[in-house]
Amino acid sequence: MSGWDELPRNLLNLAVAFVLGIPLGWDRDRHEVGPGLRTYPLLAMGACAYLEIGQFAFRDHVEGQARVFQALVSGIGFIGAGAIIKGRAEVHGLATAVSLWLTVTVGIAASYRLYALAAILSGTTLVALRLLKPFKHHPEQADKGMKSDDSR
Repeated sequence: MSGWDELPRNLLNLAVAFVLGIPLGWDRDRHEVGPGLRTYPLLAMGACAYLEIGQFAFRDHVEGQARVFQALVSGIGFIGAGAIIKGRAEVHGLATAVSLWLTVTVGIAASYRLYALAAILSGTTLVALRLLKPFKHHPEQADKGMKSDDSR
């Protein structure tokens, strides 16, 4: 088997993953927060590609496919850690790390042809990043003795 017969399905899955990563990357780029427009769609498409390859290479071996899945999720942990750890005593970038992690799930869902789930994951991540930001509590304010109801 050469895989040519699966090419249309592979291309569709990769395209869906890429397109659904664009809104997240565009939003992060527009707000100049962490990785942006190039990184997010490529991450979603890359996750999809790894699983597409795993599904082809280990067609009749579910354990092999599970190992590819596991390695993908572990690997994104390293990228996420890099987005979080920026200084010795400071931890920033949790939202970026989680949004990168969720972008991988968009690619995973697309690989398994769960397009509605991929769209929901992309949309809800975007909503969480944008609409919930005004409600964010800043722990550093509490450390300085500021109350959450201060109007600063």
